[in-house]
Amino acid sequence: MAGNRAVAYKGPGKVEVIDTDYPEFELKDAPGINTANIGRKVPHGVILRTVATNICGSDQHMVRGRTTAPTDLVLGHEITGEVVEVGPDVEFIKVGDIVSVPFNISCGRCRNCKERKTGICLNVNPDRPGSAYGYVDMGGWVGGQAEHVLVPYADWNLLKFPDRDQALEKIMDLAMLSDILPTGYHGVVTAGVGVGSTVYIAGAGPVGLAAAASAHLLGAAVVIVGDMNEQRLAQARSFGCETVDVSKGAPAEQIEQILGVPEVDCGVDAVGFEARGHGKDASHEAPATVLNSLMDITAAGGALGIPGLYVTGDPGAVDEAAKKGSLSISLGTGWAKSLSFTTGQCPVMKYNRQLMMAILHDKIQIAKAVNAKAIPLDDAPKGYAEFDAGAATKYVLNPNGYIKN
Repeated sequence: MAGNRAVAYKGPGKVEVIDTDYPEFELKDAPGINTANIGRKVPHGVILRTVATNICGSDQHMVRGRTTAPTDLVLGHEITGEVVEVGPDVEFIKVGDIVSVPFNISCGRCRNCKERKTGICLNVNPDRPGSAYGYVDMGGWVGGQAEHVLVPYADWNLLKFPDRDQALEKIMDLAMLSDILPTGYHGVVTAGVGVGSTVYIAGAGPVGLAAAASAHLLGAAVVIVGDMNEQRLAQARSFGCETVDVSKGAPAEQIEQILGVPEVDCGVDAVGFEARGHGKDASHEAPATVLNSLMDITAAGGALGIPGLYVTGDPGAVDEAAKKGSLSISLGTGWAKSLSFTTGQCPVMKYNRQLMMAILHDKIQIAKAVNAKAIPLDDAPKGYAEFDAGAATKYVLNPNGYIKN
């Protein structure tokens, strides 16, 4: 049996590249695998040789020790690959296809999947709606920061690229289709961004930058990105965004200097539960800060897109309530202003084909926007450390040498 190498969580602040089992068309017992999924047959799946697999901010939450992720969990939910084996029930996907893998696993059969709510599939996670590769409490499907990975329900889940040579030429852009580009796009779509909109995006990490690029794609008039990391703010300015440094204070006054009014039409939270305060409180964690500030600065009748991750279990939270996902949110402000909120996993399949076409026809240069950088699998620990230190870089692991620098 062929071997496999993968990136595994080894405890707070530590990841390692380990030797692990080559995938089979059956879920085996392993760290993080839901016990009810052990022995589950996957004749509808394929095995991919990984072309690109990205380090995500959601992975970083686990690696910081801010979830209940078990030691030795194989990480990685942003996957692009080449099909090398197909299960007996796979009809349309073929060996040799280059494909993008939505990070949320869905069956294509349940009520939610049929309603395009693939982020909350009812059949792939025995504990709750919704699942993902290599992520805590998401059903225990093995992660894709590896040389090879199993993908279930392949005919449904996989987005096949139409031309192999074109795909490999644009692979750094197409690698963003598994998560951050659809997630950022979902954030701005649910915030109501359209032609002429003014939008404030909290967070200049990869998802925030993808949201900003998506806002431009949708015709926003002004895109403002807020963060306290100057390197990341500079990256946002590199493709036409205005920026706000929240270490200097709450965003309203700085937004007023840009727009003439202290509010925007649309707000996006691309930060999530490890948010920090603004101004003099910027060094302290305050998980409700972004949500509350967005309600303050979003115009009455507007909407908030919330692709930033919030969890129900956070061992490192600042107080007992936050450890259970309970935050001091000013819901009264949201109610008084008739604001709309959209939270949860992005349903990647709702957007990924259209975004693929935008990439293939040069309507968006997402790899440039997020400063994507390919690194070998063995450099994953270094990539995690640099990303955690605030590097304005989207790290793309290149485990099988498909990406030519």
